Amino acid sequence: MKVKRIMSNTATPDLDRAKAFYGDILGLELLMDHGWFQTYGSDAKMTVQVSFGSEGGSGTPVPDLSIEVDDIQAALARFKEANVPIEYGPVSEPWGVRRFYVRDPFGKLINILQHE
Repeated sequence: MKVKRIMSNTATPDLDRAKAFYGDILGLELLMDHGWFQTYGSDAKMTVQVSFGSEGGSGTPVPDLSIEVDDIQAALARFKEANVPIEYGPVSEPWGVRRFYVRDPFGKLINILQHE
């Protein structure tokens, strides 16, 4: 058996909030829409990973999701433009990433990062 994909699911009565955060700000594509259940993602090849931690590094809480981007400054600008509070960072970490934390509309702590 080979795992082909891992999907994170979040319960919400307001799918428009997911579209605004994951579609509009992060630029993910709407890959599936049943009306009551939507999936955002990318057709680009992604690596399957599941992470576990006792902290998020540098004394931060463990984020619910980590999203790697190709341009951290552009991502930061989009979140600021959308008035999404930055909870941590941006900061260059000693393990080679530049990152910041935000919360999605459902309270999930999101680690936005770029490898330096």
